[in-house]
Formats: sequence, C-alpha cells, structure tokens
Amino acid sequence: MSHRLMTLAQSLRQRLWARPLAACLLSIVAVALAAALDGSWRLEDPPEVSAESIESLLSIMASSMLVIAIFAAGAMVAAYASASNTASPRSFPLVLEDDVSQNAYSMFVAAFIFGVVGLVALQNGSFGTVGRFALFLETVAVFALVILTFVRWVDRIARLGRLSNTVDRAEEAALAAIRERRQDPRLGGAPVTGLADHASEVSANDVGYVCRVDLATLDDCAEAHGLLLEVVAVPGCFVATGDVLLRVQAGPTDLDPGVPARLRHAFHLDRARQFGGDPRFGLVVLSEIAGRALSPAVNDPGTAIDVIGRLVRVFDLWCRTLPASPTAVPRYPRVQVPEISAEALVEDAFTAIVRDGAGSIEVMCRLFKALAAIASFGDESLARCARHQARDALRLAEARLPLPAQVQRIRDLARFATS
Repeated sequence: MSHRLMTLAQSLRQRLWARPLAACLLSIVAVALAAALDGSWRLEDPPEVSAESIESLLSIMASSMLVIAIFAAGAMVAAYASASNTASPRSFPLVLEDDVSQNAYSMFVAAFIFGVVGLVALQNGSFGTVGRFALFLETVAVFALVILTFVRWVDRIARLGRLSNTVDRAEEAALAAIRERRQDPRLGGAPVTGLADHASEVSANDVGYVCRVDLATLDDCAEAHGLLLEVVAVPGCFVATGDVLLRVQAGPTDLDPGVPARLRHAFHLDRARQFGGDPRFGLVVLSEIAGRALSPAVNDPGTAIDVIGRLVRVFDLWCRTLPASPTAVPRYPRVQVPEISAEALVEDAFTAIVRDGAGSIEVMCRLFKALAAIASFGDESLARCARHQARDALRLAEARLPLPAQVQRIRDLARFATS
C-alpha cells in the first residue's frame, strides 16, 4: 500500500491541476470558516469593518488574480518547452515537478476563487460583524501570500527552463536515485544465487518500461505457496509481450494456476522511464544533454564539459555511499534481485559522449581526466569499466582528431587505461 501511495503522490506532482484544485477547496473553506465564526467566536467589542472596504479588496483580487494566473500558466508552458528543446525531452518531468512554480500557480488560482466566493457571500449578507472582521483578516493574509509568492515565483521563472537549471535538476534526480539504490542495492531482496534448471518463467503481457516492482507482494506470494523467485526485469528495463519478468522455483507441489497472474501484477509498467527508483535513467538524461550540446546544430562543448564533471560527482557518490546495513537480513528473503552493474552505469553515462565528442579535443581531455578520476575512487569493478571506456574513447579520438599533436595529448591522458 505504501508503494502505491508513493506512486500516486509522484503522479500527482506531475499534474498541474492537482495543487490548484486543493488550493481552491481551501479558499472556499476559508470563506465558509469566516461565516461560521459569527456564531462561535464571541468578542466583547469586535472591530467594525465595513462591507464596502472588504468588497473593494475582494473585487481587486477577483479581477486581477485570474489575469495573473493565465500569465503564470503561459510562462510555465514556455519554460517547459524551452527545457525540452534546449536540454532533453526526457528532462520534461523534472521541470514539471518544480514546486515553486506549481505553488505560485495554485496560489493565484486560489486567490481568484477566494475573491469570487467571498464577494458573492458578502453581497448576499452572509457575514455579521465578527464574520466581516474574520473575512477581512483572511483577505489581508491572502494578499500578503500572493505578493510573497509572486516575488519568489518571478525569481524562479527567470531560471526555470534554462539549460543550467534543467541540468541541475537532472543531476539532483540522478544523485537521489543513486543514493537510494546504493543504500538498498537489491531493493530489500536477497542476492541472486541462481535457481534450479527446472524453474519456470513469468512473462510480460504488455509492452513498456518497468517503473516499479512490488517486492512485498512477491515475497508474500512466494511464502504462501512455498516459492523462490528471481527478478529478471528490474526498474528501468524495457519489456515486450513474452519477455521474462521473473523466474519461479516451485516447491514439491505444482504451481497454482492463479499465481503467475498475481506475480505479474507486482510489475508496474509505464510508457516511459521514470527517475525514481531507476538510477541509470538519470545518467542517460545527463548523457543526452551532453550529446545534444555536441551536435553540429548546437556546438556547445562547454555544456558537455559541465555534464562530464557532474557525472564524476554522481560516480563519486556511488563509491562513497554504502548500504545502510550490509549484514542485515533481507526484508524479502524469498525474492532474489540483481544489483546494478558498474558496466551498465559507465556505458549509460559516457558512451554517447564518447561517440559525439571524439573529434573535440577539449571535450576528450576532460573526458579522460574524468575517467581517470573515476578509476581512482577505489571501486575495482568501476575502475575496470572506466579503463575499458577510456580505451574505446582513445580509439575513436585517434580516428577523428585532425592534428597529431592532439592525438598525442590524448594518448598521454589515456595512459592510466593502457598501462
């Protein structure tokens, strides 16, 4: 249930209607609360606030907030389009989840609804002396929140959609996913030791990316039927109809016909990859941003160099983060889950950059320095993959760099991989 709630919350963060709807409901409740205080809040000498003064304030709010909300929506859409065009289309969900912009848009819409509802209630005599005073206080508070929100939002919208902001968000998403996976490398499952040769397979009946695997459901089903499971399709994998999701080793009795459907239901597929729970996707998006910057149409090697530095930071976090409890008993002992390989991480991060930047001396110099740094972090498997990637990059650079002096410079930087 907790996994489903987390998935729902993540989905609502990417829906622009969710927060405005909640804010509108709160604004209606605020007006109703002011009316309800007439019968419950006793003041000996309540301040007298004229209905005309409150009506003027609410009229200003109702007439201006809708215009500002429309302006905010237009600015946000322009920022989203800029992020997709200048960075990578896969970075769009990161920009869409910007809390400041969504909160600002919600505040503007909620202030408009508050003004309209309060104005209607006021003109129909729904408030007494105490209610008008409470409505006045709420109106002043809403005005103050709108002003503070607008000032903060203007500062954010000036950066939202810019390439540097999008790269920052992609790096943050990659770091968060890497940290989470390193602390729990098998998602709570047991290490893969292999199943018997007669183990059966559960295949996918749809096409998409695995975005989440409910290991609690798998473990409960395995315990109830005496099974041992090995997950094959981890989050981030693309599966087609008939592809294997997991392998099942049954006990002495035959497998219940309804069990495969229940096991298959634990794999949640989506049309696109998601950053949460998929560390490799963050690396792919960063690599795509660098690849776009190296395209002839853009010709921005500085962005590629910046991304390479960020990738080094991601791998540094990978090496420095250790599992929360290395000797702890797995939460789901009947489910074996493979760990992410260092080879896959290095390929996702650098293959596209090597391909697109092999003819750029400044990019290749920074790339070899980055790979040398990764090889020195102390993770032997990661170091081996970094050296292999450097050898591939050296062969491409030797074929594409125009000057012998540049080739020799690259060979000097690549000695850590060839010695």
